[in-house]
Amino acid sequence: MAQRSSRKRRKQRQRTARTPGAEPTPAPSDKLIAPKGEDGETTAARGYARGRVKDDAARASLKPLAPGERPLAVTIAGLTALVLGLLNFGAYLAGQTISGERPSPIGVGLFTLVMFAATYGCFKMRYWAVLGVQAILGLLIVLFSVLVIGASNVVTVLICLAVIIPSGALFWFLVKAMARIQMPERPGSGSR
Repeated sequence: MAQRSSRKRRKQRQRTARTPGAEPTPAPSDKLIAPKGEDGETTAARGYARGRVKDDAARASLKPLAPGERPLAVTIAGLTALVLGLLNFGAYLAGQTISGERPSPIGVGLFTLVMFAATYGCFKMRYWAVLGVQAILGLLIVLFSVLVIGASNVVTVLICLAVIIPSGALFWFLVKAMARIQMPERPGSGSR
């Protein structure tokens, strides 16, 4: 329907342009005009303003971390990274194989190193470490969600859900912890 009306307008402009001495009619603007309220403010601007108010209220409700305080979610993330790094390295030393082949020592070492770096960063309350753990959790959630789609038995579905649900919960709780970690320090509190 929209294509038909735009074709009609185009043809009308062409006819008007061909007629000698006729003034061309201005073409309607292709830009969408946002509806305006009684005060002249657009709907989108009002929506953004409401969003800013909610964001400011959420930021105001956050309490800065006390010296030495570590949110439980960050502690769990650090311990999880430590356990995954140790299990990965231990499985390699025990001679575990994947599809009948031993994994590359470089890949195992790199993964173990990343997990130990994430552990260190989480225990030192570093924003980059928590963000990295969230990235890994996000990848795990997506990967196991794709795997659950192609699951052929109940055991596979249960294994996928056993990874997706705790990973999603930890991801969710790390969001607020990250907001508190990156909060600006109060004057006179010194640097971490």
